[in-house]
Amino acid sequence: MVLTYLRLDPPSDPGLPEGYGRDRVAAARLVVAAIEAEGGTAIELEADLSDAEGHARLFDAAEQRYGPVDILVNNASGWMADSFLPAHTTSLERSVGSISTSSFDRNFAVDARASALLIGEFARRHVARGASWGRIVGLTFGGPTGFPDEVSYGAAKAAQENLTMSAAFELAVHGITANLVHPPVTHTGWVTPAGRSSSNTAASSSTSPHPTR
Repeated sequence: MVLTYLRLDPPSDPGLPEGYGRDRVAAARLVVAAIEAEGGTAIELEADLSDAEGHARLFDAAEQRYGPVDILVNNASGWMADSFLPAHTTSLERSVGSISTSSFDRNFAVDARASALLIGEFARRHVARGASWGRIVGLTFGGPTGFPDEVSYGAAKAAQENLTMSAAFELAVHGITANLVHPPVTHTGWVTPAGRSSSNTAASSSTSPHPTR
């Protein structure tokens, strides 16, 4: 297994837990160790998936270590909260900026464009070697219903959903399936007690907007 990660500066947002900032500057060694403890093997590669030229290098590294890639998991995110409203603070005391070129591009560069380019690279190599079995799995938390206070993120995830379904149609003839997983709110250090409470409240009402990422 090849894990990609990117270390980022801690966010300067009082509404985010301190531990979340520590996680953003950490490498993926702890994840690798957890996989190895269960008997698996994994390597970590730091990669900025917004780099449109770097995707082939990831596959080259994976093939050098493990051989041809049969499974692609699109789980990375360039998440940056933005809104159509002026900059404000949410009910969870998190800062949200007004939508901008920067916020839009940051979300789409990873969640949509990187997903598309990785799928394309995966498919090209799969077809070139005449393989007959492959799997693409995308993780998303958003979609066509809208995503208040995270409008670019939600739109990028909706694009990822469309891209993945297009892959399912186009690549089925080559033995590749493509599916999306919509996990619930996952505690990666980002969720505060207030956010967890809000998520539980929203889960009880199908008409509630998405409360958190």
